[in-house]
Amino acid sequence: MGRKISILGATGSIGVNTLKVVDSLKEEIEIKYLTAKKNAKLLIKQALKYRPSAVGILDENAGKLVKEKLEKEQTEVLIGRSGLLEIAGRTDVDLMFNGLVGSSGMEPTLFAIQSGVDVALSNKESLVMAGDLINRTKLEKGVSLFPVDSEHSAIWQCLTGEKLEDVRRIILTGSGGPFRTREISTLSDITIEEALNHPNWDMGNKITIDSATMMNKGLEVIEAHWLFNLSSDQIKIVVHPQSIIHSMVEFRDSSVKAQLGVPDMKVPIQYALSYPNHVDSNWERLDLVEIGQLTFEDINVTRFPCIQLAYDALNSGGSTPAVLNVANDTAVYKFLNGEINFTDIPRIIEKACEIHEWIEHPTLEDLLEIEGWTVQYIKNGTYT
Repeated sequence: MGRKISILGATGSIGVNTLKVVDSLKEEIEIKYLTAKKNAKLLIKQALKYRPSAVGILDENAGKLVKEKLEKEQTEVLIGRSGLLEIAGRTDVDLMFNGLVGSSGMEPTLFAIQSGVDVALSNKESLVMAGDLINRTKLEKGVSLFPVDSEHSAIWQCLTGEKLEDVRRIILTGSGGPFRTREISTLSDITIEEALNHPNWDMGNKITIDSATMMNKGLEVIEAHWLFNLSSDQIKIVVHPQSIIHSMVEFRDSSVKAQLGVPDMKVPIQYALSYPNHVDSNWERLDLVEIGQLTFEDINVTRFPCIQLAYDALNSGGSTPAVLNVANDTAVYKFLNGEINFTDIPRIIEKACEIHEWIEHPTLEDLLEIEGWTVQYIKNGTYT
C-alpha cells in the first residue's frame, strides 16, 4: 500500500491540480481525506472517485447535500470549521496537503504539525501569520514542511545539496501581474474584471488579486524568511514578466542557481508529492527557443505599495505580519464584493498594521484574537 494523504481545499485550484498529479503518478497514493469550503457538487464527485474515509465541508447547507449524496457510501461527512480541524489533525496520513486560501489555513497547518504529520504547504498565509510558532512546533514534533508555491519550491530545489551559510541572497521572481505597465494615476479605476485577468497564471480569485497588487510577492518574502531562515535584506524581488524562472539563489561566490519551467502549478505540486525524486510527468515542457527571451525589471513600490508593507511587517516582527495577512484577506474580499477601490487595499492594510496592539511572540490564541480584531476593524470601516 502506498502513502496516505489528506487534501484540504480539494475543490479549489490547488486541490484540483493536486488530484490531477495524484492521478498521473505511478506511485500508489491513497486519498484518505478531502475537504472543501462550499462546492458540494465537486466534493461529492471527488469522494465517489477516490473513496476517502472522510470528507469535510465548511458550509452547513452544502454539508447537508454532501451527507445526503454520500449516505450509502462508507464515507464520514464532517461539517463546519470543527470538522476541518479534526481532519487536519488526524494522524493516519503520511502527508497533509494544505491548499486552503487565506488565513483560514493557518490553524489546520498547526493542527497537522502538532499531530506529527508532514505538511505540503500551498497556504503561504500559515507561515506569514504563525511562522515562529510553526517552526518551533515543527522542530519539537520532528516533522517536515514541503513548500508548494512555485517560488519557494524553486528555492527549495536550488538549495538541495547546498549549505545555507553559503547563500548570499535569494531572488523571488514575480510576473508583475496585469498592471505592470499601467499608468499609476489610473490604478484607482481598476475594475474587478481587470484585476482578475492575470497574464500568465490560472488561479483562484483571491490569489489572482494578490498577484495584481503584488501582495502575493510580499507574503512570499515573509514565507521565505521562515522557510529558509533568511533575513529581509537577503530576500530580493525581481519582476520577470514571462514567469519562466520561478526563483533564484545567489551564493557567496556570486554564482546563481535558478529553477525554470512553464507556469504550471502541477510541477511544484508533483515535486512536493514525489520529493526527493523528480519523476516522469506528461506536463508541458519548457521550450526556451520558442520563448525567445527572458526579461527582468526592478520592482516599483509606488506602483505596488503592498510589497513595502510586507517588508515593513517582517522587520516589525511579532504580530504585525499576522495583521498584514488578515487585513489583506479582508480588504481583497471587500474589493471583490465591490465595496472598495483597488487602491484602498494597501491603505487599509497599512492602517490596521499601524494601530494594532503589537505582541512579540503571539500564541495560537493571540493569533485567533488578532484575526477577529482585524476583520472587525475593517468591517466597521474605522480605517477611513
